[in-house]
Amino acid sequence: MISKNRVDGIRLEKETDEALCGYAAQGNRQAEEILITRYHRLVRSCARPYFLAGGDSEDLLQEGMVGLLKAVREFNADRETSFHTFAETCIRRRLYTALRSANSGKHSPLNQSVPLNPSLFDASSSFAQVDPEVVLIEREKAAGLLEDTRRQLSDFEVKILGYYLDGLTCREISETVGKPPKSVDNAIQRIRRKVARQLGDISK
Repeated sequence: MISKNRVDGIRLEKETDEALCGYAAQGNRQAEEILITRYHRLVRSCARPYFLAGGDSEDLLQEGMVGLLKAVREFNADRETSFHTFAETCIRRRLYTALRSANSGKHSPLNQSVPLNPSLFDASSSFAQVDPEVVLIEREKAAGLLEDTRRQLSDFEVKILGYYLDGLTCREISETVGKPPKSVDNAIQRIRRKVARQLGDISK
């Protein structure tokens, strides 16, 4: 016999993000969990540019998840915006707040992180919509860094970086490009080293 909870879960899976937010606001934990699952990749894709530039992966993911949870609990369907747009804004603001705190010495694992503009790597255009403050930081700290870094990447590394910034896991990228997961992970580590090298040159 199929339990009532499972039936409810299957029904909720078919609901829109906005409808799920309504259920979550009424205390439905299943609706909240479904939204968290749906948007986990968005959290990864928002956090990864900062990770490549020196942030701690787990710390950034945790901060991004806090931003997502805030979006789920504060979304107002009466506003003229989709949940996806609202969630991305909340996630990015949370990450940016964490990085500002890091620059004040409150979160040392995040120190030295800077926002990367994936458009320079032909990655997902979804990263184009960022807060004005973040755009300013990009212009001041990262434009030259990224241009120089891109010139140092192989064609394979540029391809891997695009998928990585889109939020795919190493295994998913591996299946997409037809290369072993270890090759993908090695490429990501090479990219990180090249970004770190550029950061070091800028700080001199």
